Amino acid sequence: MHCVKSKLTIEDTIKKSRFIGVIVPCISENEALLNLKQLYAEHPNANHIAFAYRIRTDHGFVSRFHDAGEPAGTAGKPIFQHIEGKQLINLLIAVIRYFGGVKLGAGGLTRAYGNAAKSVIEAAEIHPFVELASVRLTLDYNQMQPLEYQLKKLDGQIVEQDFAEQIKLLIQLPADNVDLLLQSFPGNA
Repeated sequence: MHCVKSKLTIEDTIKKSRFIGVIVPCISENEALLNLKQLYAEHPNANHIAFAYRIRTDHGFVSRFHDAGEPAGTAGKPIFQHIEGKQLINLLIAVIRYFGGVKLGAGGLTRAYGNAAKSVIEAAEIHPFVELASVRLTLDYNQMQPLEYQLKKLDGQIVEQDFAEQIKLLIQLPADNVDLLLQSFPGNA
């Protein structure tokens, strides 16, 4: 599985119609819907905003696609097929169409929306998906510097910290590295 690093936009013109492909990383379905709402606000005169998204949750995958008024199966599904084919997760791809006056037909629409999705995926910076885990640690002050050194090696970061008699921390790091961290700081397992 793979993810995208940042939002990216591409544009193409096919028989006088403008197709704008947008790819956006999203970690929740709510975030995908908020991004869609923003695209509708940015493109109030667009004829169609077809989209597909695929989000990984604790209960599996949430996937949706929408043709946005185009003939059934000609817009959202071709976008989604590229997401699935590239094994992408936690993203939204929208294709905004400004109609140019020339009808493309069902096959032409399917190719146009699919190619816009394919182009924006190819232009995006894609990286492997890494499942993150959260770990709570309680440390003495003299353990803080060794912890920070260990976190750099394990691609972890401190999310919360509370300084009292001891330091209470919430750490986020790749799930595969949790055992290595706990081996270095016994008593917290």
